[in-house]
Amino acid sequence: MNPTLSELEAQASQEKAAFGGDAHIVCDNLVRIYKTEGVEVVALQGLDLLVQKGELVAIVGASGSGKSTLLNVLSGLDVPTAGLAKVAGTDLLSMAAKDRLRYRREVVGFIWQQTARNLLPYLTAQENVELPMKLAGKARKGRAAELLTLLGVDYCADRRPSEMSGGEQQRVAIAVALANSPQLILADEPTGELDSDTSEEVFHALRKANRELGVTVVIVTHDPLVSEQVDRTIGIRDGRTSSETLRREGAEGQIVAEEYAVLDRVGRLQLPRDFMNALELERRVRLELESDHIGVWPAREESNGE
Repeated sequence: MNPTLSELEAQASQEKAAFGGDAHIVCDNLVRIYKTEGVEVVALQGLDLLVQKGELVAIVGASGSGKSTLLNVLSGLDVPTAGLAKVAGTDLLSMAAKDRLRYRREVVGFIWQQTARNLLPYLTAQENVELPMKLAGKARKGRAAELLTLLGVDYCADRRPSEMSGGEQQRVAIAVALANSPQLILADEPTGELDSDTSEEVFHALRKANRELGVTVVIVTHDPLVSEQVDRTIGIRDGRTSSETLRREGAEGQIVAEEYAVLDRVGRLQLPRDFMNALELERRVRLELESDHIGVWPAREESNGE
């Protein structure tokens, strides 16, 4: 007997629920399409992503790859077109406006690349950190001072942004993002305007927040200093996750990095462009299943009949 429509819908719902299990961030076949002057732009083309609670991961990719769109979706600033996106059990596609506001105030914290965009210029560092707590009705005495001390900028408590360096502003911005004890911190190129020494200080602050407060941290970055110091770097290409680089400590204490291509839920695989160029892979390839691997070869030259 063929399954009914309701049974098929229930099966699809169960499959979606099962994907990712209890992962902190779950994106399944995530799609985001923008319409501009009658032209459709597909920023995310069926992206899959899993991030576990307490992870610190970096997301990298060329301009236009979809990484900033992904961050906007996870932050609640943008609404997906289709697919599944969940953070800490919250379905980002079905949230009402009131729930979205609560989500952005309490569940997630955001750090922009532009230092001037993160802080109000007429407030001191301490007042900037206190503001999100007041807006959420969760003001707690001493919380701002604790966060500024944790991130090494307690001496900036009474300074306004114009009296702080770019690195100090970004570390205060991290404290602002942490003010309401969010479960997730999202950082969009947080070291993009900083020199290498200052970038290291800001990354150290993010790592400290991750390790000591247990908050999940996702960083979009072009900075190799950041992307090469996290345990997992996720590459995005053409609106899909294309690769993951995993880092572990070797037997002699050295860091060993292994890069993997990502196989999505429907079997799609993005081969690295340099591999494709080296073998002149275009349109069609030949596949052969071996006992422990799959072989990929260029298509044979078609006979010209001579």
